[in-house]
Amino acid sequence: MNFSDSDIVASILTENGYFHSRNPEDADILFINTCSIRENAEQKVRRRIQYFNSLKKKKPDMIIGLLGCMAERIEAAVIEKENILDLIAGPDSYRDLPKMLEQVSQGYSTVNTILSREETYADITPVRLDTNGVTGFISVMRGCENYCSYCVVPSTRGQERSRDVNSILSETSDLLNKGYREVTLLGQNVNSYKWSQESSIITFAELLNRVASLDPILRVRFATSHPKDLSEELLLTIARIPNICKSVHLPVQSGSDTVLDRMNRKYTREQYLKLIKAIRFYIPDCAISTDIITGFCGETEEDHRQTLSLMNIVGFDFAYMFKYSERAQTIAAETLKDDVPDQLKNRRLREVISLQQELSLKSNKRDIRKTFKVLIEGESKRSKNHHYGRNSQNKVVVFPKSNSEIGDYVNVKILRCTSATLLGEIL
Repeated sequence: MNFSDSDIVASILTENGYFHSRNPEDADILFINTCSIRENAEQKVRRRIQYFNSLKKKKPDMIIGLLGCMAERIEAAVIEKENILDLIAGPDSYRDLPKMLEQVSQGYSTVNTILSREETYADITPVRLDTNGVTGFISVMRGCENYCSYCVVPSTRGQERSRDVNSILSETSDLLNKGYREVTLLGQNVNSYKWSQESSIITFAELLNRVASLDPILRVRFATSHPKDLSEELLLTIARIPNICKSVHLPVQSGSDTVLDRMNRKYTREQYLKLIKAIRFYIPDCAISTDIITGFCGETEEDHRQTLSLMNIVGFDFAYMFKYSERAQTIAAETLKDDVPDQLKNRRLREVISLQQELSLKSNKRDIRKTFKVLIEGESKRSKNHHYGRNSQNKVVVFPKSNSEIGDYVNVKILRCTSATLLGEIL
């Protein structure tokens, strides 16, 4: 979402006469687009603010602004206290940035963190920053109303609202015309997408169908799904349409029913495993990834073992793994005690990471000698003689360069692997 929001901000400012610089030292205005989901993300932001402040000391007229989720958690008093930030803009106030910058230029600090029930930026064609020109992100909805007890998103991004389906199709067509070959549809919970059109309701499955039908050369991905909203209609759509990627990110967070209940996840371990069986049934070649939190409030050793057990049963291809960090403005912070010692959180996280590395390696080893259609996304970071791309299952594939170019599809036979990467050669 942050990538998408940065592109929206760039578009708004470009339309108002501003120009984008890739070098912070050369810029007159510096924006920090933030996330509040994890504590380490906020710590990185604070370090970045201090670095920008060192630049401002050399260039006193420089404007420094804080954007996004973290802006919702910082009061105006921070501007006066730290004397660093000139403006603070929440995720629903980006249209006001030109006016806010004008106020700052007149000597006034300014804050706008008002959340909207309607804003989706549907009419804005984003300026693509730091793009390879092959893969693009499209925000299809904003906000969340699941109220998972650990999550700050409902208070920082507001209520769910879906974007006009026609504006999504228009943005996708624009990317196709510019040579893009893959889009990822984004939302805090994309499979709860709903748009009323005439007398019918456009579901997320239908949205996927319409986007993928624009051109068979276009690959379509999406993130992120909440298990409570994963429908049979969606699985059938993914299975039926070839250019919808066979990859589902389905965050489980914990394998323990008691922890899931405290997290307010709205499903049980058994219900989650039934969803996994449904995915395997309808899409046998589908890769499944997840999110896992260790050390949530009240988590016992048995709860932790339940998580490890579920990981082994599912055999996730990939996972994002974190230890729990209490966030202000969440249900957990207000009603539950963060009572798992940090040492235990770290040990459990290491065990989860170690197991996932084993599972990822097993998954990748099963792909050796298989051939995959891979979209070339760029040059390998480790070798100028190699390209990299991803297959439909969202696995990174590295292979020697040939006559093919970035943006081309190639068939790659897998010869070996690591836990993170498939290594092969073009056929």
